[in-house]
Amino acid sequence: MATYIAMLRGINVSGHKTIKMQDLRTICNKLGYRNVQTYVQSGNIVFETRKGTPPDLSKQISKAIQNVYGFDVPAFTRTLMEMQRIISANPFLKEKNIDRSRLHVTFLSETPQTDSLGKLGKVPAGQDRFHTVHNEIYLHCPNGYGRTKLSNTMIEKTLSVAATTRNWRTCNTLLEMASRLTTERN
Repeated sequence: MATYIAMLRGINVSGHKTIKMQDLRTICNKLGYRNVQTYVQSGNIVFETRKGTPPDLSKQISKAIQNVYGFDVPAFTRTLMEMQRIISANPFLKEKNIDRSRLHVTFLSETPQTDSLGKLGKVPAGQDRFHTVHNEIYLHCPNGYGRTKLSNTMIEKTLSVAATTRNWRTCNTLLEMASRLTTERN
């Protein structure tokens, strides 16, 4: 049994693509996932399963939501070990006095092409900075994520990949939830 973290893109935003977390847990339970937990209304799921790779699990979740609700919701799934790597690899944490409340991670559906990353580097982002590592983009937005030019939509358009963004606190909470689930199982 392995522990996974799935993050959905674009649900429960301004009354669009509304999914109750209890219903989301039910969908995941019907997929055969165990110990399903959700965190906040933006579609964060922690669960255990014996079957599938992160890309396969993302497709299963998206397809199940499509079947129940009739709308497309991209899912981004990471293993517990991947999330541990993501948390520990944040390059902004090396900076003294970094305001962690201004850190975000954009999770990508796949590794972007090098030429697309070059285009992202040309976006006039002001004080906002980013680093790309594997399938994640680490963001530092000193004036807040709501004001950044490096929005989720802009990243998707520039890189031609699906993406979803989570603040640093949510990333850490999801890691804690997944770690607890694994500890309880062992």
